[in-house]
Amino acid sequence: MNVSATLNVFRLLFSPSYCIPHLTVSSFDKLPIPLVFPNHKPNIRAIVLDKDNCFAKAHDDKETWARLRKQYPDASLLIVSNSAGTNDDKHHEQAKILEERTGVSVLRHTTKKPGCHTEIMDYFIQNKIVSDPEEVAVIGDRLFTDILMANMMGSWGIWISEGVIRSESLICKIERGVHSQLTGSNKPLLPPIPKIKV
Repeated sequence: MNVSATLNVFRLLFSPSYCIPHLTVSSFDKLPIPLVFPNHKPNIRAIVLDKDNCFAKAHDDKETWARLRKQYPDASLLIVSNSAGTNDDKHHEQAKILEERTGVSVLRHTTKKPGCHTEIMDYFIQNKIVSDPEEVAVIGDRLFTDILMANMMGSWGIWISEGVIRSESLICKIERGVHSQLTGSNKPLLPPIPKIKV
């Protein structure tokens, strides 16, 4: 169970814009690299990337991975999952396998998204990658975890709206419904929301 998501999702009752991304792309291979945002030129120096249903199958995304790793090398790119690297991942075996397959570090963290933003910032600061959350972009397929976390930490959120496979789970349908209500059917992107830090 993701206690962090359950507790933090209540923020949306008071500030629903926390789940609105700064940029939406349908799939991982549609990412603009280097990252660009409409009407804004943030200094993105680090990327947080979700794992589950976010980046494509190995044979589909080699070019995107290569460009991403070239633009954001070494510790600038970090995979943060709610499965691999968490306390549920026995001996962090999933994290080790993922690191071997991608060549990208997987964060070991005790709190699941969206509550692990402090652990993410600690990682980037310790590796001398960033000094401010505004230098970080979070890429993920979940509005109530990945994008909520990006906005909670004062970073930039990029929503992979379809993922590898479009999820028809109840929570994903709710997320898409909330997004549609907040943005309107003809407006896929709202103006950037105010940055907040918690």
